[in-house]
Amino acid sequence: MIFVDIKRNAGQHGILVRECVSVKITGAQIRAARGFLKWSVSKLAKQADVGISTIQKIEDVDGDPTITSALQWRSDARNEALAKIVETLEKAGITFMPANSQGVGLRGKVD
Repeated sequence: MIFVDIKRNAGQHGILVRECVSVKITGAQIRAARGFLKWSVSKLAKQADVGISTIQKIEDVDGDPTITSALQWRSDARNEALAKIVETLEKAGITFMPANSQGVGLRGKVD
């Protein structure tokens, strides 16, 4: 499972408050974020420095895209790739939303 920490600012009476929330990222969110940005799989792969097939396998899973393997290096490699992908998408303006009763989601900045 990969979690992303989201920092939120909430101003009350002019006071800046920072809150850190862990968000579980799903394959469906990665797929939706790429669609929002109008990026191809190859563009995301190049921007995140991961393989095209890695992104395709992650996006094939609607839920948790991490893997559990007897070979620790496989699990570590998948988690590293997910972290790179999420970081790349966030730098491009995507914000991953925590799960609530309506499900998971994302927001994107419109240029």
